[in-house]
Amino acid sequence: MDIDLSIRDGEDHAFYAQFNKIDSIRNAVVAYVDGIAVGCGAFKQYAADIAEVKRMYVRPEFRGQGIAGDVLRELEAWAQASGYKKLVLETGQAQPEAIRLYTKSGYNVIPNYGQYAGVENSVCMQKIFAQPDTHSDTSAT
Repeated sequence: MDIDLSIRDGEDHAFYAQFNKIDSIRNAVVAYVDGIAVGCGAFKQYAADIAEVKRMYVRPEFRGQGIAGDVLRELEAWAQASGYKKLVLETGQAQPEAIRLYTKSGYNVIPNYGQYAGVENSVCMQKIFAQPDTHSDTSAT
């Protein structure tokens, strides 16, 4: 993953890499095919009720098989079950396939947040989880 990102990010890789250290990540998903790790993703707390998606990756030879979408859905379910109301993420202009995945998965582009504010190559996105309707009357009439 880091090799792929260093190629895509070029001179900017050191800037992005500092925000992707795994020491602060406690929630990760690894996808396996025939016992081989082929994809991954993670999330970490960004704010009280917001988690940030990190380290999404699928090995090139396994792309196009829906693995990234499966990993992302698992992360979303886990984050929501953990009490988060929203997910945010940062990806890069040089990762159009990631932008397509997130858009297809219901993420919307937002202004660049935190350390990505003002970074031209960053694309920040969010997905707000639907909240259960606790005020509807379910009694029969």
